[in-house]
This record gives sequence, structure tokens and C-alpha cells, in this order.
Amino acid sequence: MTVSDEIVRRDFTKLGTAAAIGLATSTVNTARAAANDRVRLGIIGVGNRGGQLIDAFLPHDDCEFVAISDVYKPYLAKTAEKLGGKVDQYEDYRKILDRKDIDAVIVATPDHWHALQTIEAADAGKDIYVEKPLSSTIVEGRKMVDAVNKKKRVGQVGLHRRSIPSFHQLAKEIQDGRVGKVTVTRAYRISNMAPNGIGHAKKENAPADLNWDAWVGPRAEQAYQDNIAPYKFRWWLGYSSQMGNWGVHYFDALRWMLGEAAPKSVVALGGRYAVDDDRTIPDTAEAVFELPGGSLLIFGQYEASGNPIFPTGEMELRGTQGTVYASGNGYEILTERPGQFQAKGRRGKASRVQAKLPNHEATSAHARNFLDCIKTRDETHCPLEEGHRSTIFAHLANIALATGQKLDWDAENERFTNSPEANELLEYEYRSPYKLPTV
Repeated sequence: MTVSDEIVRRDFTKLGTAAAIGLATSTVNTARAAANDRVRLGIIGVGNRGGQLIDAFLPHDDCEFVAISDVYKPYLAKTAEKLGGKVDQYEDYRKILDRKDIDAVIVATPDHWHALQTIEAADAGKDIYVEKPLSSTIVEGRKMVDAVNKKKRVGQVGLHRRSIPSFHQLAKEIQDGRVGKVTVTRAYRISNMAPNGIGHAKKENAPADLNWDAWVGPRAEQAYQDNIAPYKFRWWLGYSSQMGNWGVHYFDALRWMLGEAAPKSVVALGGRYAVDDDRTIPDTAEAVFELPGGSLLIFGQYEASGNPIFPTGEMELRGTQGTVYASGNGYEILTERPGQFQAKGRRGKASRVQAKLPNHEATSAHARNFLDCIKTRDETHCPLEEGHRSTIFAHLANIALATGQKLDWDAENERFTNSPEANELLEYEYRSPYKLPTV
């Protein structure tokens, strides 16, 4: 059976705003507001993802960008031109936070800057859209959640699958037992970067139009290399990781599908097996999480081979009555074949849901939800608490890789119960004069 896009959208009416539904049908301008109701935005970090987020917000007539900030001048110039030159430009993001005429800020800087900028934005009375992964440490993430809640700010984490209608429908189907008991879920980041990866680069003076010291921020002092910034920081553990960059999307979606908040244990293996470059993360790794409800969640980072894992989709959920393959384009449920000693006959019922929502429209739907919640003060599709819980999975995977241990996790206290060594990696000491605020 094929479920039409219209049915998917109709189901989503119960879950989101009318404007978000409109975006699922590729109509991004359903919410119109009077000029004095326009949300005035500032954005911090206007490089790769920042530019994509600007594109996601621009179709909405009830918001406008009034200020942009970046430590790399070419990004500022390019973005200002894109916005018609009608924005104020700052190297120091705090000048955006100081402005009383700005309602909300978008934080799209590298991961290691998210905590400071989000907490300071909350203190400044701004609502906040912060990109994933939420934080660069678990301690940072909890403080970010506490700051936004304490100041009663609206927060949205950029895990945009939360605004895709078909995922809402799938979560309901799975939790209603549509595919029986799910015992294994899987997803992968796949890219063949062999043999050269991000390459080797010498330490040198930073370009004159990049404030490198400000880019490094609270992290330890490091000489500039052109395979770190502006974008390749994703392969440097001090600034990001692929567990955080890609993995967090899948950790979030899969635990949401299962109705799980946190794992109870994790183990991870991996290394640099085939790619010869300066990266400080593996080219091949796999993390396995045991969930309290009785299932395994698996994420693999394969950057030395590029062929697909699944017959379709980007995530797999294996249940006793069927297997799901899902992506932003919809999902397919396959029936299950009984095994040894079991009664013959197919189990479950096959179905297919098509949801033609391109990635950029899903992000725009997420932006729409944030704008709506600024006005209603309702909870967003992905508040910071949810983003924090999903980002924790990425941090646990990296810590398990670093320690080489099977780690048991106390989700309530956000501590490991069997490894003092692992607990030391829950935070790091900020470089002076930077300090993580006490919330």
C-alpha cells in the first residue's frame, strides 16, 4: 500500500503548526504577519551551515535578518551582499547580543563555540536557534539547557528531521507496535575519503582576514592550518567529530522512534585504517549503545568506503514483525520471515510512505516552527533538552573510543558509573580568559 503525501500531511496536523504543514507541501510562505510582527534576527557564524540557515529562514515573510557576525571577513562580505547589504556586520558576536532590537539569534558557529554563545544569548534575553550538535561536551550541554530554561527563552536545536511529517508518523507507528518489538536500529555516515582525506597542512600564519585566535576561542591555543578552518574542523576532535556532525542526526531520530531518552551503556571501536591525513578522529568506527527498553542502537562512521549499507533509506529499524528503512523521503516497511521452530507465513504488513520533502525544505520547516514558537511561547519540535539528550550519544561514542572501555551510563546524573577516566572527559578546561558561565 502507498500512503500519499496528503495523508502524511494530514496526520502531521495533529503534531505541528499549519505553517509547518504548508512547508511539507513545498509552500514555505504560509505564515504571513504584519510588519510590526516580524521577528528580527541576528546570526552568529555565516559560513557553510550559517548560509544554509539563512536560506531556510528567508522565505518566511515574518522575519528579517538585521545583523550578522563572523570572525572570517569574506563570509561577512558574501552574506551581506546576499542580504542586499541591509544588515549590520560584526566580528564580535557580543555586539549582536547587546542589541535590544534583536528578538532571536541563530548560532551556527563551530561546535566548540555553541555553549558560550547560547548561554550568553539566553542571558541577553534572546530566543535561540542553535545548530547541532548542541555542545562540545556533556557538561556544556546541560548548562545550555539550564540557561535557556532559567531565562524562559524559546530554543530550537537544528535537528531538522523533527520537523518532517513522515518521521512523526513513523514514530507513532513504531511505538504503537506496527513492526513488533524493535531490537536493533542502525544508521551510518558513509564517504570514501581514501587515500588523502583532508590532507596534510603545515602550521602557518592565519590569513589576515581571519581572526584565528577568536575562532579557536575557549579551546587550547593552536597554530593555524588551512585544513582546520573554515570548514574542515569536522575532522578534528577538539572542534567537532563525525559522531557529532552526522551521528547526532541519527541518534536523535532513532531514539525518538523508540521513545528512548538515553542509553544505559556504550562500546565503540575504530581507528585510522586507510586515510592518510591530519585528522584526529577515526576514518572507520562503530558505536553500539544498549537502550533501557531492550534494544541496540548502532552507528557506523565509514569514511574509507562509500557503497550504501541499506537497500533504501538512511536508517534501519528491525522489529519482530517487520523492518523499516527510513529517510526524509519517507519510509518502507518490509514484512518479516519467521525463523527456526516458528509457524510459517509472513509476519506483519508491508507498506510504503512517500514524503517528498527535500532537505532544505525540512530545514525551512524547522525554521518555521521556531518562528511560530517565538510568537506563541510554545515548545519547539526540538527544544534544547531533546537536542542535549541526542548529542550525549555522540559524546558517549567519542569517550568510549578514547577510553577503549565498555561504559555504563547514569542518565539521571549524567555520569559514568564504572570509569573515573571517562568522567574526566565530560568537560574540559577553557583557555583563559574564556569561562563557561555558572548557571
